[in-house]
Amino acid sequence: MLLIGVIGKPSCGKSTLFKALTLADVEISPRIFTTIKPNRAVGFVKAKCPEEKIKAKCKPNLGFCKDGTRFVPVELLDVAGLVPGAHEGKGLGNKFLDDLRQADAFIHVIDISGSSNENGEPVEKGSYDPANDIRFLEEEIGYWFFGLMKKNWAKFSKEVEMQKRELIESLVKQFSGLKITEPQIKKAIETTRLPKDTPAQWSDEDLRKFAFELRKLSKRMIIAANKIDVPGSEKNLERLRKEFPGYTIIPCSAESELALKEADKHSLIKYTPGEKEFEILKENELSGKQKQALEFVKDLLAKFRSTGVQECLDKAVFDLLDYIVAYPVANINKLTDSKGNVLPDAILVPKGTNLREFAGKVHTEMADKFIGGVDFQTKRKLGADYEVKDGEIIEIVLRK
Repeated sequence: MLLIGVIGKPSCGKSTLFKALTLADVEISPRIFTTIKPNRAVGFVKAKCPEEKIKAKCKPNLGFCKDGTRFVPVELLDVAGLVPGAHEGKGLGNKFLDDLRQADAFIHVIDISGSSNENGEPVEKGSYDPANDIRFLEEEIGYWFFGLMKKNWAKFSKEVEMQKRELIESLVKQFSGLKITEPQIKKAIETTRLPKDTPAQWSDEDLRKFAFELRKLSKRMIIAANKIDVPGSEKNLERLRKEFPGYTIIPCSAESELALKEADKHSLIKYTPGEKEFEILKENELSGKQKQALEFVKDLLAKFRSTGVQECLDKAVFDLLDYIVAYPVANINKLTDSKGNVLPDAILVPKGTNLREFAGKVHTEMADKFIGGVDFQTKRKLGADYEVKDGEIIEIVLRK
């Protein structure tokens, strides 16, 4: 399952956003370093469900379907707040960083209102520049990568040269725990213009540049501009989008999303995550304070079209990582699995995945027994090299 790391300095609303995405039972408080140990839970990305196309109600094994929208599970990791100097051990330092080894991408939560400093301590609203948070976190994670590589680089690089091993393949094996791919390493070497035949000759500065570039390619980030509901935040958002054009920066209100999710969970309202509106179901059961809060959120949705929280996760998976969703079935006519469940599985795979690889993602044994596939719409047979498309329903044909 994909793993998305939720990161940021203390008191930026990181754990609130994590809980809003997962409804996990995590502690939320204004205390510095509320999150000590990493929290893991399941969140869901949104995809259009094919049930309307097939004229039948789906029955997911994992995730759920709501009003024609399929919610596909991904794992989320909420780690301790990061402060400047974390790679040197400040705050919870390297423990925080090491928790992130297996993350496929990051959602970096910042306090866009500028009401907390780099250590997460409260300051007068608007007196702190949230651009600082983007800069220092970039640097901390870059230096973390550099530290991991430098640790055994002298021995590793000499062995590569002496044994005339291919550097890129060797790096993939050496740093497999970081989920770094061959194309990413190749691109980092090309960008930094470092000689791949003589890695032992790379200086510390060469290695640092390479590590920073590789981090950008292998652990990409989306910026969640949290607390957009605080007056003055919109000006900061506008400025940061101009200052950091290479980043996707999404305005969001984690507290608003959490309030909507909790109200929906208790059937007080009807709300689909990421949507621009909600319906009050039990107005007579709402307190005056709850009504006021929902009115506030309603105005926020009218202005920004959503709370932004679901959008952060969707864009991290579908835009940053370039994943698609496809639907495998055991019977192309009934569109069921062996137990009769309609469209039970929605599988997230990188764009460009072929059918044999897709079968292996459904179940590892399927790749060994794989023969081919059948497309739902055309009923034509598909070969092993067929590239799976977003939203497709495919029968996986296996050897008996």
